This record gives sequence, C-alpha cells and structure tokens, in this order.
Amino acid sequence: MRIEWHITKKRGNLRPVLHYAAHLEEHEKALALPEVRIVSTIPKPEEDRQDYCYPDCLERAEGYRPREFHVLESPSHKGHSWTHDLRLPWRADNAYPEVETSFQRLRDAVEREMERANASRPLDVSGGVRTSIQAKAMLAPDLIAERFLRLAARSGTTGK
Repeated sequence: MRIEWHITKKRGNLRPVLHYAAHLEEHEKALALPEVRIVSTIPKPEEDRQDYCYPDCLERAEGYRPREFHVLESPSHKGHSWTHDLRLPWRADNAYPEVETSFQRLRDAVEREMERANASRPLDVSGGVRTSIQAKAMLAPDLIAERFLRLAARSGTTGK
C-alpha cells in the first residue's frame, strides 16, 4: 500500500487542508482486503466546512480542546484510488506531527488485515467416489440373472 499526503495553507486566517491518497498494490488487491478505517489523532475542527478561523474563535480560543478527530481510510480491494481532503485546525506554528503518526497507524491497521487475509491459505481439492463393494455385491445376482436371460434370448433357447 502506498499513502501519499500533503498539507496546503494560504496566508492569513485560513485553515490548512490535508490532501491524501491511498493506493493498494495489485498483490494486496488480490488478497481481497476490506476497507480499513481508523480514528486518527488529527483534530477535526468545529465548523469544519468553514475554511477560516478568526483569532480568539474556535481552535484559536484560550483553552481549546478538540472534540472530534478525523477518520482515515484505505480503499478496499474493489475500490479505486482516490484523494481525500480534510480540513485541519488553524495553528500559529503550522506544525501537524500527528498527521504522519496517524498515517503510520493506518498503515499498521492495513498490514494487520493483510496478515489475516494472507493466513487464509489457497485451496485446490479434487476428489471422486465409486460404487462400494457392498453395493456391487447386492446388485450382482440380479445383473448376472439379467445377462443369462439376454444370452438365452439370443441363442433362441426358450428353456422348454
């Protein structure tokens, strides 16, 4: 799996945006991996549709503590690669160390799913059964009698 991400932010009171894409390799898709989701440690800003945050408001207010965190996800084996855009809280230092840590946690969760899927070993079984000796022994007297009757009918003997 490959996860690529980057953060963009414009000057001013605008909030940054985290863009990320997750791609499964063909051998990972072949394992039929499910979509994996984790709750990250990346804070989800209140009013996250709002692309700005004014001073002393929301995450810029004194004593602010995040209430929600973004969910990160990988595609399933049927899914296509996509890009997610997540709004991040405004920070004066523009530091978001939890982003890399959260993607490492997502990778670890996907690798656990890979391990579980890989533990289900391949299978190719063939078989067959034949009539048992007991069934043949049961049928033998009737089959022999029928053959004798056919032979007798061909030879023209009527048994008189």
